[in-house]
Amino acid sequence: MNRRFRTTLILLIATLCFGTAACGIEPATASRGPGTIVIDTANYPSTLDPGKQYDTDTYSVYRNIFDQLLRRDSRTNAVVPWLATSWRQTDPVTWRFTMRQGVTFSDGSPLTAGDAAFSINRILDKKFGSQQYANFSVISQASADGADLVVRTSVPSPTLLSYLTSLSVVPQAYVQRVGDKQFAVAPIGSGPFVLRSATAGSEVVLQANTRWWGPPTQIRTAVFRAVPNMASRVADLQSRKADLATALTPDAADQIRRDPNLAILSTPTERVAYVAFNAIGGGPTNDPRVRKAIAEAIDYQALINNLQRGYAQPINSMATPLAFGYDRSLPNNEHDPDDAKRLLREAGAVGAKLVMVTSPSFDPQIVQAIQADLAAVGLQVEIQNSDQATYLKKVQDPAHNWGSIRFGKWSCSCLDSDGVIYPLFHTGEIWSSYSNPEFDEIVEQAREVIDPQQRMALYRSAFELLNRDLPGIGLFQAYAVYGANSRLQWTPDASESLFLDQMKVS
Repeated sequence: MNRRFRTTLILLIATLCFGTAACGIEPATASRGPGTIVIDTANYPSTLDPGKQYDTDTYSVYRNIFDQLLRRDSRTNAVVPWLATSWRQTDPVTWRFTMRQGVTFSDGSPLTAGDAAFSINRILDKKFGSQQYANFSVISQASADGADLVVRTSVPSPTLLSYLTSLSVVPQAYVQRVGDKQFAVAPIGSGPFVLRSATAGSEVVLQANTRWWGPPTQIRTAVFRAVPNMASRVADLQSRKADLATALTPDAADQIRRDPNLAILSTPTERVAYVAFNAIGGGPTNDPRVRKAIAEAIDYQALINNLQRGYAQPINSMATPLAFGYDRSLPNNEHDPDDAKRLLREAGAVGAKLVMVTSPSFDPQIVQAIQADLAAVGLQVEIQNSDQATYLKKVQDPAHNWGSIRFGKWSCSCLDSDGVIYPLFHTGEIWSSYSNPEFDEIVEQAREVIDPQQRMALYRSAFELLNRDLPGIGLFQAYAVYGANSRLQWTPDASESLFLDQMKVS
C-alpha cells in the first residue's frame, strides 16, 4: 500500500467515525478513557480549603483531595476508622486517636498527628472565620502526643466522633508557608486525588494521587463541571458528555428514566429542606406572627406530592428521622391559609414585601411554589437568585441584611440534631438570624449530656421552642437524586458523600 493511499484511507475512516457510533464508540465519550469520570454539579466550589465552607458542591470536590480523620460506613452509617485507625476515651473530656502510619501528603511530606491537631485548631481560630466553627466548638484543644492525636472537649461530648467524620486533615507546614489564600486555590492533601487544574467558575480536574495510602482507585481522572442550568445537566447525561449529574429534580429524573442507558440513583438523606427567617433584620419577619403566617401559608403536602413526587418525606421539625433527636411524636406542619391571613391582619403585614434569597443549587420550582403560597395569603415575595458562593456570603453576613426569608437544604453529615439546629439558630452563629437565650441554654446542655434519653428530652424541648418561635420551618426530608450513565458503578449514601474512591467507571 503506497503512502498516499494509506493516508487517504485513514482520513476516510476518521470521517466515517467522526460524530457517529460507527466505530463502536459513543461520540461524546470517545475522548474519555475507562478511568475518567465527568461529573456535572450545580455550582462551582466556593473554595478548595476544607476548613472553610461545607456546602455540597464544595465538599464533594475537596473531600477527594483530603483524607478525613474518620469516615462513615456507607451502608450502616456507623463511624469507622480512616486516618485515625482507633480511638479511646481516657477521661470524660479527653480522647486519644491513633493515627495511621506511613501516610504522606501528595508532595511527599509525612502526615502526622500534628497536622490533624492543626486542622482542628485552625477551624477553632475565630480569626480564620471558618463556617464550620459551630460543629467543632465543643473542642477546647487539639494536640499531638507522639503518634496520637489528643482531643480535649470543654464538656463531655456525645457528638465528637460524628463531627470528626467531616474533618479533612491539611498539611500544617504547607498552609503556614503559602498562607490561607493561596492554599484555597492550590491545596495539597493526602487524599486519593490531587488537584490537576481549576478553571474558576467552570471546572475542577482531579487526578489520582500516586502517593495515596489506600488501594489504587479505579478512577484516574475526575472532571467536576459547574453546570447551574438543570436542563443542561440532563442534556449532558443524555449526550454522554457527563457520567454523573447531581442535584436533580423529579422532572429531570423523569426525563432521564426514558433513556435505557441512564439511571436514577437516589436515597433518603439526613438533609432537611427548609426556609429560615431573618428574625433580627428581616423587617416583616421580625414579627413572630408573620413567621407563623408564612408557616401556615405553605402547602407542604403539595410540595411533596406534586413537585418532589416520591423523592421526599414529611417532617415535623427542622430535622429528619435520620438525625438523633428527631421526635416523631411532634405534630406535623399544618397548611391553614385562612389563619395565615388572620395573623397577617393582626400584624399589620397584609401586602408586606419580603426578599427571599436562594441559589441555583436549589429547585426553582420549590421556591416559586412557596412564593405563590405566600402571595395567596397577601404577601409580596421577591426572589433573589445568586450563585452559591454569593448566596452563602449573603446569608452568613453578621449584619443580618440578607433579606427576610431564605430557602436551603441543610446537612451536617453528622446524623444528629445538634448539627442542624445549633448552627442554624444558636445566638451568634454565622448561619443564625435568631436569638433566644432559653433555646441557647437547651442546645448547649444537649451538647454535653451523654445519656441518650436525657438528650432526647432536651431536643424535644428545643424543637418545641423552635415550633413556637419559628425562626425556620422544616419543609420535608430531602432525597439525593443523581443521574448516571451505564459507565458508572456507585451507590449513594445518606450523608451524600461523593467519594471517588468508592466509584468505578467502565
